Amino acid sequence: MDRTPHLLVVDDDREIRSLVAQFLTRHGYRVTGVKDGAEMMRALETARVDLIVLDLMLPGEDGLSLCRRLRATPDTAQTPVIMLTAMGEETDRIVGLEMGADDYLAKPFSPRELLARIKAVLRRATAQPVAGGATGKTLQFEGWSLDVAKRELRSPDGVLVQLSAGEYDLLVAFVEHPQRVLTRDQLLDLARGRSAVPFDRSIDVQVSRLRRKIEPDPADPTLIKTVRGGGYLFTPAVVASP
Repeated sequence: MDRTPHLLVVDDDREIRSLVAQFLTRHGYRVTGVKDGAEMMRALETARVDLIVLDLMLPGEDGLSLCRRLRATPDTAQTPVIMLTAMGEETDRIVGLEMGADDYLAKPFSPRELLARIKAVLRRATAQPVAGGATGKTLQFEGWSLDVAKRELRSPDGVLVQLSAGEYDLLVAFVEHPQRVLTRDQLLDLARGRSAVPFDRSIDVQVSRLRRKIEPDPADPTLIKTVRGGGYLFTPAVVASP
C-alpha cells in the first residue's frame, strides 16, 4: 500500500491550487486539488487524506464551516487542517483555531513556509511516544483515561472523546506536567515544537477548546486553571499505568 502522505488542497483559485500542488508533489507528497467544499467532501469519501490545506474564503460553504463539519465527523475528526487566511485578519485566525484548525497561514504565503507547516503538523499528528516517556502507558486523571499509544481519550463514563491533533498534543503536555504552572511559551514549545510560530492567542484558543471537552463546567474550569500573569495549571493528580 502506498503510504506517501496524501494532501488535499481546497482553494477556489485555480492558479494557487496548481502551483501549490506542483510544489508539494516535487517534495514527495501526493496532492489532490479541489475548488470548494462539495468537491472536498467527495474527495474525502473516495480516498484516505492525511492533511487538508483549507482556504477560509470559498464559494458556497466557507472554510470555517467546513472545518467545523470535519471536526464533527468521526472519520475526519482527527485529520489535520491548515487554514489559509487573509493577511492580517487576526479574528479569522482565532476563529479558525476555535473551529478546530491545527495551524494557519496568511495569504500571500511562501510555498516553502507552507511545506514547513505541513511537515510540522504531520509530524505531530503521526508522532509515536518517545522511549522513556509515556510509551505504552495509560494516563489517568479525575476518572479520565488517556491511552498514549492509541492516542485515545475516554471520559469517566467510558465514552471515546474525539480530539484534534492540536488538542491531543496540548492535553499530553498538561498530563505530563501536572500540578505545575506552564507559561504560554512553554505550552507552545511542548505541544507544537520549535516550529511553532508565536501567536499569543493560539494556546488560549486551544485551551478553551480542550476545556469544552473535559471540564464539568467550561465556564468555571477546575481541571485547567488560568494563572493570572503566569499561564495555566493542570490541577489533577495523574497516574500512569502500563
